Amino acid sequence: MPRPTYPPIAPPFPATRPRRNRADAWSRRMVAEHRLDPSDLIWPVFVVDGEDRHDAIASMPGIERLSIDRLIGAATEAHDLGIPAIALFPVTPAGLKTPGGQEATNPDNLICRAVRAVKRALPEIGVICDVALDPYTLHGHDGVVIDGEIANDVSLEILAEQARVQAEAGCDVVAPSDMMDGRIGRVRRTLDEAGYPQTRILAYAAKYASGFYGPFRDAVGSLGSLGKKGKETYQMDPANGDEALREVALDLAEGADMVMVKPGMPYLDVVRRVKEAFAVPTFAYQVSGEFAMIEAAAAQGWLDGERCMLESLIGFKRAGCDGILTYAARDVARKLRGG
Repeated sequence: MPRPTYPPIAPPFPATRPRRNRADAWSRRMVAEHRLDPSDLIWPVFVVDGEDRHDAIASMPGIERLSIDRLIGAATEAHDLGIPAIALFPVTPAGLKTPGGQEATNPDNLICRAVRAVKRALPEIGVICDVALDPYTLHGHDGVVIDGEIANDVSLEILAEQARVQAEAGCDVVAPSDMMDGRIGRVRRTLDEAGYPQTRILAYAAKYASGFYGPFRDAVGSLGSLGKKGKETYQMDPANGDEALREVALDLAEGADMVMVKPGMPYLDVVRRVKEAFAVPTFAYQVSGEFAMIEAAAAQGWLDGERCMLESLIGFKRAGCDGILTYAARDVARKLRGG
């Protein structure tokens, strides 16, 4: 049907009309400044012991804890959709949790077994492993507690050994999320000395003490351990942005290959500042609370969940992210692939 014509508007109406480029779908696609692709996504997956398990997580609609046999199929689908990497998080049995988190350094722990299984079945996909003690400690903290305090330097030795056994299992990228001072340098030195100089480090460089982590802690079973205690003595104050740049600079100087801001959407200003200041591979994590808010609101019919998820992720790209960790990665990749 021909487009209707209208009589010209008398000057001095401006000759530039931004709406012209918005008039058609093809034109909007042609001038889009940013695009979201499956290669931008990293899929975090919760791994549980046992066989043929896919346990629903009430606080994260649509997300499941997967046993290793189930993980293989899920990782294969993710790879086939164009997702370059998965990030693994263990659900440690309560009987293996200790005050010092020693299970983290067990070369045959759940996460190491999962890494070996994935890399045997699907060597082409990247595997990222979290380096922190909270899934393994009785108290739910990311480091060792001595006399009521998080013991920074003692924790570094355990974290470095945790990273070493993960690299030995075949992990491609270790991702220290603990926020202990000096941990990137300690991990890098340990990996190099152990013969893993090519194992990359994705530093959770600016990780904030956020209220958006609740569903994750529920998923890995650390919520009950942590109780009402907070992590403000080692995770960052949400009020601070300049401090994030100092943290990133320190991690890069210590050998980080990539850096991350966590959470995502409430801290996109920090993402932009990091990318502009350092021009290094910069990632952000759409954390469990962000994901759960969108999914819960969509379940109530209050918003279009699919549309809002895509909109939120393109916002990460617009802010400067080179990659995004999101629990929606597989569903979003299906959508982007036209499935």
